[in-house]
Amino acid sequence: MLSRVADTIYWMGRYLERVENIARFLDVNWNMALDLPSSQQDPWEALVAVTGDRTVFAERYPDPSKENIIHFLGFDPEYINSMINCLSKARENARTIREMMPIEMWEQINIYYHYLVDQANKGATTWENLNQLCGEIKRRSLMLGGLADAAMDHDEACLFFHMGRLIERADKTSRILDVKYFVLLPTPEHVGTILDNIQWSSLLKATSGLQAYRHRHGRIVPIKVAQFMLLDHRFPRSVFYCLCGVQKCLHEISEIPMNTFSNNAEKIIGQLCSELMYASIEDIFNKGLHEFTDQLQKKMNAADMAIFDTFFARVPALELSNSQQ
Repeated sequence: MLSRVADTIYWMGRYLERVENIARFLDVNWNMALDLPSSQQDPWEALVAVTGDRTVFAERYPDPSKENIIHFLGFDPEYINSMINCLSKARENARTIREMMPIEMWEQINIYYHYLVDQANKGATTWENLNQLCGEIKRRSLMLGGLADAAMDHDEACLFFHMGRLIERADKTSRILDVKYFVLLPTPEHVGTILDNIQWSSLLKATSGLQAYRHRHGRIVPIKVAQFMLLDHRFPRSVFYCLCGVQKCLHEISEIPMNTFSNNAEKIIGQLCSELMYASIEDIFNKGLHEFTDQLQKKMNAADMAIFDTFFARVPALELSNSQQ
């Protein structure tokens, strides 16, 4: 496969997943804001901090109002990571590789894009029905994932598509946990209260994991929620599960056995998966949940750069010799 085509498919997957995850950010923030006492800080401004684009927002919007933040994250045509921008880029990527995907998939991406444009044009009506919009975005994203799994050839193109979605999902799951740190960091007297539990439940809802968590662990316990979202081996949106999926895609593409590596991308992802496999949630909390997720995001960015250097760069990265072979 041409590196240009692989890059296009990989980023189509990332952009589609990013749209869904921004919707999940907005959705969890919307639900948690309803439960916050009036004395709590405004959660919407903190949501921009979680995305890492507070400076960009401040340059464009003097007032950090709910409406401005929703517009910035959802529909600002000049903000590179807004939902409308990401979906537009995903649609353009899909258009250039239409012959490599099922026609139904292309049609649904096209319909999806025009739906979001229509919602952007409704203005205030969209802000008032944000929960409904986010739910529709999540449903459309799940449908596209189902089409890719059930109708797309499971070849290299499919592997790059899934790899893009999984690494984006892992990054955003860690950032959803940061919503709790930035927005809802409780005072000592709030820890363990009903309000605290409601907020942790909202984080699970943002990853569609509340029911799975309750089946496994029962009542809401913050340290178990964090473990579920970061380290769980079976939950499809946990960071560990997603990164293991990325590792599997890499090895299927290179046809190199697991537990070995032939390039820097496999090496970095393998090290990260091993680190998470043997991580203790108690150690993570002792270190600081935010500090851990911040380092985790940096390592995932390094993995993304290694994927680019290995598969997409015009001058391919030199393959690393495998000392284990």
